[in-house]
Amino acid sequence: MTDWMYFPETAPRSAPLDNVRAGSLGAVRGWLWFMAAMVFVMVLIGGATRLTESGLSITEWKPVTGALPPLSQGDWLALFAKYKQIPQYKQLFPDMTLAHFKYIYFWEWAHRLHARLVGLEMALPLLWFWLRGAISGRFALKLFSIGVLIGLQGLVGWYMVKSGLTRRVEVSQYLLALHLLLASFTFACIVWQAAGLGVALPSARASSLRPWALVLAVLVFIQIGFGALVAGLRAGLVNNTWPLMDGHLLLPLQVLLQNQPLWRNFFDNVVTVQFQHRMLAYGVVLFVLAYAWRASAADRAAARRAGLLAGLVACQVALGIVTLVLVVPLWAGLLHQSFAFILFGTTIYNLRALFQPAFSAASRSAVRSA
Repeated sequence: MTDWMYFPETAPRSAPLDNVRAGSLGAVRGWLWFMAAMVFVMVLIGGATRLTESGLSITEWKPVTGALPPLSQGDWLALFAKYKQIPQYKQLFPDMTLAHFKYIYFWEWAHRLHARLVGLEMALPLLWFWLRGAISGRFALKLFSIGVLIGLQGLVGWYMVKSGLTRRVEVSQYLLALHLLLASFTFACIVWQAAGLGVALPSARASSLRPWALVLAVLVFIQIGFGALVAGLRAGLVNNTWPLMDGHLLLPLQVLLQNQPLWRNFFDNVVTVQFQHRMLAYGVVLFVLAYAWRASAADRAAARRAGLLAGLVACQVALGIVTLVLVVPLWAGLLHQSFAFILFGTTIYNLRALFQPAFSAASRSAVRSA
């Protein structure tokens, strides 16, 4: 057993603690976990916006005045008239009523309003902590960088919406994937910093799991991107059977690679996009089982985290199957997306727990002398 485990009060701190005032540690850590939860909710509302076909209901980007919803019947009619000018209305919903428009408008407005709140809840406490000297140095710079990522997320979101306002009846699946992956990366950065303020050092055996944990986090991140492509192309509305896909476990190459140039099949071919999402899911299952087996030979904390990851992967796969077979009802799609972020956040927490700084010789001597 590692020496400091006998004396928890002498356990070495993680690197960011050097740039966090001791009396503010709990407040900073709580704020960061709150921000992680806010980003999670933002993504959840974004998923509902996509599944209800609401993303193009607001055709203008007004970062400040757009926070207010329509306040009169005239305002509603004016906004509905603007929506009627875009291809989505003309080609997909020409019979839409004002009541239906209000429904889809609510989702997009709620998504944008929550995104504004995320920006304010990141910027204002960050500035307050910094001015009071609660955070400093490289740690403060990292948190400011996360704030920049949140601002960039809003910009990418607008370009995504803009891509569906002229020639298309939906947003670009490329920009949708970028939008979701940027949110995922921002979420991961927040979880990493929050976990680093309270995670204990791993044992030497658990440290050997770092490459495995990193690969698992990357696989889940890529799978989230594949899921965005599935959503953007509405690929979940075809081949709604499992485990076979159009009567095959492995589809013929002439089906998977029918588009030219070949690389476009992986981003534009509805069948291929769903197939690669399925196949990577199987790959993640096999990898997390192998990771859990290796973690069982490390310390108990690593083994418990690996068991949790395996359980979350199993739940996520089951939700994916249910979502597919039921042809993507709103509740199932949201649960599937929610568990994807819970799983991804847990992989980042697990990875952070394995990447704490090594014990210095001075720290060992201090523990022994205690």
